[in-house]
Amino acid sequence: MSRSLRLWIALWSALWTAALPLLLLYLLWRSRRAPVYRAHLLERFGWHRRWPPGAVWVHAVSLGELRSAVPLIQGLLAQGERVVTTHFTPAGRGEAERVFATEIAAGRLRAVWVPLETAWAYRGFLRAFRPAYGLVMEIEIWPQMIASARAARVPMLMCNAQYPARSLARDARRLPLRQALIRGFAGALVKSELQRQRFASIGLTTIAVTGELRFEQPVPAQLVAAGMAARRWLGAQDRRVICIASAVEGEDPIYLQAIQALRAQAEARAEVPPLVVYVPRRPERFDAVAALLEGAGLRLLRRSRLGGGFEPQHWGQPPDPPPDLLLGDSLGEMYAYLAMADQVVVGGGFTPGGAHNISEALVLGKPVLTGPDVHTIEYPFLEAEAAGVARSVRDGAALAQALLAGFRPSPEAIATFLRDHGGATQRTLQALPELLSRSAAPPRH
Repeated sequence: MSRSLRLWIALWSALWTAALPLLLLYLLWRSRRAPVYRAHLLERFGWHRRWPPGAVWVHAVSLGELRSAVPLIQGLLAQGERVVTTHFTPAGRGEAERVFATEIAAGRLRAVWVPLETAWAYRGFLRAFRPAYGLVMEIEIWPQMIASARAARVPMLMCNAQYPARSLARDARRLPLRQALIRGFAGALVKSELQRQRFASIGLTTIAVTGELRFEQPVPAQLVAAGMAARRWLGAQDRRVICIASAVEGEDPIYLQAIQALRAQAEARAEVPPLVVYVPRRPERFDAVAALLEGAGLRLLRRSRLGGGFEPQHWGQPPDPPPDLLLGDSLGEMYAYLAMADQVVVGGGFTPGGAHNISEALVLGKPVLTGPDVHTIEYPFLEAEAAGVARSVRDGAALAQALLAGFRPSPEAIATFLRDHGGATQRTLQALPELLSRSAAPPRH
């Protein structure tokens, strides 16, 4: 690293240290609703009981990253490795503790908070675990993490990484420092050849193309079965079902426009309109979205009114008449909602923030529509679009038209796409020894 970059990182660490009182207040404020935010608080300062050296460090900041890492972590454990996972959000840590409960009990895996971005917190973490190397899921740029790992001679690799075109152009124009930080990684395991070219263009040399790990994350079979049972419970076996998944603020009028267009078409044809499963992205939006949809004259059934678990056998008698929409105002049940659907509209694409993950829907064999802003999911969206199993539309009218026309690629087309882009876990495990040797990794402890 250049002297100027080291100075900048030192300033970054000092600013985090100075902001510690505010950070602690933030964590305590968040803990009012989620007490887990104040649990294991010392871990955020790098205080841990010692663990035998040489584990693989997997940084999965939140739930999505952890889920994409699950098959890889399982592969590492199968090879006899021990693993320490670090997380920033309770959802990510909680999922790790749930999925790997057996391995945690056996002392083969530990799930902890990622240290705060200070040099002294990372020194404590690295002293306690002395990992052999680290894998940072997706493209998480944590300056002090990169600097501290380099200082401790722990090679860090980006894993399941992509560099979206918009981010690449932005960084080249305004944030060259971010590209310098990326070059601080020992290497990268990337999703496609295009992504390899992009990372190489900024000077990263140790790169392997390994594919998309999200296609291999475990699918909870019980939720899929429950979703299919819920469809039967609602009498929608022969009724078209559309899932609007992860709808974000600002998109609701667009989706409402499409829903009304579908209903108008069904009325003109004297048909039963589709059942819409509407899943807002954030829990704090549940009530507002419910009020909006009911205000539009739609019969709404809220999932939260049906009981604690997604267990249709315990929901009693189905509503009569059946609802126009099922509002997915619950957490951790997305696979059930997706399983109910014939088609999936993935949210976020009609906002500058960009579309959310389409992998879960495709893995379940569901065709995907989303808005025009797909920079966040450039891979696998561009490949899925080329295969004819996903499509972006420019606005609400175009979304309504695509749904009215019944965008329904064949199950065989989706299966072929998944087969062509599978195998990322095995390719990652195979690529790791070579990348670590090329990055001049130190010998294992």
